[in-house]
Amino acid sequence: MTEPGLRERKRQRMYEHVSEVAIALFLEKGFDAVSVAEVAAAAEISKPTLFRYFPAKEDLVLYRIADHEDEAARVVDGREHPLAALRRHFLGGLEKGDPVTGLSDHPQVLAFHRLLYGSPSLVARAHAHLERSEASLADALGGGLDARIAAGQILAVQRILAMENWRRIAAGERVADVRPDAVAAAERAFAQLAVGMPHLA
Repeated sequence: MTEPGLRERKRQRMYEHVSEVAIALFLEKGFDAVSVAEVAAAAEISKPTLFRYFPAKEDLVLYRIADHEDEAARVVDGREHPLAALRRHFLGGLEKGDPVTGLSDHPQVLAFHRLLYGSPSLVARAHAHLERSEASLADALGGGLDARIAAGQILAVQRILAMENWRRIAAGERVADVRPDAVAAAERAFAQLAVGMPHLA
């Protein structure tokens, strides 16, 4: 794999800088209270330039999770059965406290989740992200209706597990106390998926 060129690295830094500035403003004042013009001014770029990078205001936030869009598809690499690979990956995320699993008590992660789930427009935009994740995983599973159904079920299970972990952490429970339940719930959920999808297990 070749290293990205200078132009691409500069572009990537711009994405990261503008998104960080925007999220800081949204966390301070609230998503709906901050205009795109304010974000552009704080990032020291013009509004048209901002829109070249982020077509919608919500994308300023969702950029943080954009690289997870095809994560499940990348995990299914053909070297082991798809469900086994996805189970191993999710359990590994729980062990590491990966924010995607909901099992993180880092203040910035908790603040980001409150921001994301506290705005209806962000939740709606995140749904489009989920649809693209499903399509990507379905392709990795071979395409067709059965693959789309399987992808939808798998990602729904992962999302529900992560939301339950996040709910408990946000309510003040310690990661160390939640982790055993989170692992047990994930093991049960993937076992149930395997029963319904023996061809993927």
